[in-house]
Amino acid sequence: MARVIGASSACALLVLLVACSALATSAARDVPSGTARQPWGGDRGRKVGARTEVRDVEGDREVQELGRYSVEEHNRRQREEADDLAGGGVGPLEFRRVVSAQRQVVSGIKYYLRVAAADERVFDAVVVVKPWLQSRALLRFAPADAE
Repeated sequence: MARVIGASSACALLVLLVACSALATSAARDVPSGTARQPWGGDRGRKVGARTEVRDVEGDREVQELGRYSVEEHNRRQREEADDLAGGGVGPLEFRRVVSAQRQVVSGIKYYLRVAAADERVFDAVVVVKPWLQSRALLRFAPADAE
């Protein structure tokens, strides 16, 4: 009896392998030669981990909120620094809007923002958002012309 069960299991496994091989062969024929097959829907001209432009920056509430957060966080850090130095610093910046933005998937989402302040100055900010931790962190905030 054990030999019969073993033989039928081996036969079923062989049939399964032949079926999988046939599926793989037919799928490979559907792809033109010289092109790599992308299992998640094809190549969209982007690389994994590459920056992508945010299209409707003005209408993207999350991006505008991150711009506001970056200015507020910058102002908070400036106040702390001024308190530590026991001197008067420059006045706080007032957020106007984010004028351009890019996203990059890292261990979270990294946003590269170009932020306009009310006094017509422009700043570059880098913010990392980790939604599963409900956290965001300002990594960089500097005048746009300073690289």
